[in-house]
Amino acid sequence: MNIEQIYTGCLAQGTYYIRSGNEAVIIDPLREVEPYIQRAQKDGVKITHIFETHFHADFVSGHLTLSKKTGAPIIYGPNANPSYDAHIASDGEEFKVGEITIRAIHTPGHTMESTTYLVIDQDEKEHAIFSGDTLFLGDVGRPDLAQKAADMTQKDLAGLLYESLRNKIMTLPDHVIVYPAHGAGSACGKKMMKVTVDTLGNQKEVNYALRSDMTKEEFIKEVTDGLLPPPGYFPANVKLNKEGYQHIDQVLSDGLRQLAPAEFESIANESGARMLDVRTPFDFATGHIPNSLFIGLDGSFAPWVGELIIDAHTPILLIADEGREKEAVIRLSRVGFDNTLGYLVDGLEAWEDSGREVATVSTCSAQQFAEINTQQQSELIDVRKESEHQSTHVNGSKNIPLTQLNLNLNRLSKEGRFYVHCAGGYRSMIAISILKSRGYHNAINVDGGMKALEDTQLEISEYVCRSTLS
Repeated sequence: MNIEQIYTGCLAQGTYYIRSGNEAVIIDPLREVEPYIQRAQKDGVKITHIFETHFHADFVSGHLTLSKKTGAPIIYGPNANPSYDAHIASDGEEFKVGEITIRAIHTPGHTMESTTYLVIDQDEKEHAIFSGDTLFLGDVGRPDLAQKAADMTQKDLAGLLYESLRNKIMTLPDHVIVYPAHGAGSACGKKMMKVTVDTLGNQKEVNYALRSDMTKEEFIKEVTDGLLPPPGYFPANVKLNKEGYQHIDQVLSDGLRQLAPAEFESIANESGARMLDVRTPFDFATGHIPNSLFIGLDGSFAPWVGELIIDAHTPILLIADEGREKEAVIRLSRVGFDNTLGYLVDGLEAWEDSGREVATVSTCSAQQFAEINTQQQSELIDVRKESEHQSTHVNGSKNIPLTQLNLNLNRLSKEGRFYVHCAGGYRSMIAISILKSRGYHNAINVDGGMKALEDTQLEISEYVCRSTLS
């Protein structure tokens, strides 16, 4: 038996390829499925099953395309009711794959159809669980995403999750390996560890939600406390995963249409398409198309697209580095943004050579800002999360998290200049691209963000957690 975790950092998501004998299965595949098919061909095995732990909210799964290309059935757990053909497993149902057995364990709570898959090896020993969003490392799945679908409160779902963990998962042997669907950085939980594989026994020791003396009431309170609002694109992704979506090959065909500057501009004007610049912050600052939105590929690209554009049907036109256009279209499709209309062929250079207007972003180093601020108190906008700002911030800075920027434009003036920073420069450039499109052309990006600002003579406030021992 061979188990391979295929981890995608941008989504903090784990897909699993399990091979035994001349058969293989995929658990929670991403939208682009060719790598799985090619891997199976290389290993000389047939993909026989596609297991889904639940209807994902944070990404669009590749189950439909993979099933069409391989003939493998899609497997969901109890309570799933997709709009396409799928095998709905009963609780405890087993599937033979080569010399191993995969048992479906219904574990509702994160969603009502949430199912954990237990792998039993050739010696009939419980080997590993693929826990989806039921159990993370250091955390458990948030119980607030499926409230409307289940017609239940988040406390009701948290109660179900408690029972699933105690009665279905924690009863398994400590040596069982836990393979979750997500790791640190995912919006599907709040306290996930950076490691992506662990034993169940260790999780019982370190995971706050698995404390042996925890009551159901304590569990519900701790799991539901401090939950941030889910990203706006989550419901649309659930709908796509449940009802179906466009074939990835068609998405790529449409999205990789080459557009000369005149056609690019014409489509942008006629369709109202969002011009999305996916290059680096430096390249965007040096020159960009006016009113384009910056969200660079070299960052948490897909989640920020979903968070800031929200409507997955929005038509998109790409400005990308040569050779990265396909990557951009694929990563957009992972979160359900299938309406890419094409990209600017030969990039910004072609746009500039055609005589069209190019805008820039004013930037300064952290040291330059510190010197300017010493001479005259300057307005500094921190677009990091509230928790980041509370932890460490420049004295006198104003916190407007990037996710709330559009709702707080009234706190900014179009007169005079102000400075914007985040942790390292990625989110602040996104913020400035939004501000410029809203008519704020007086924002200056602080290069290097908080990491660089900490190395200056500026007064930095840090939150210190103190505990008293009796």
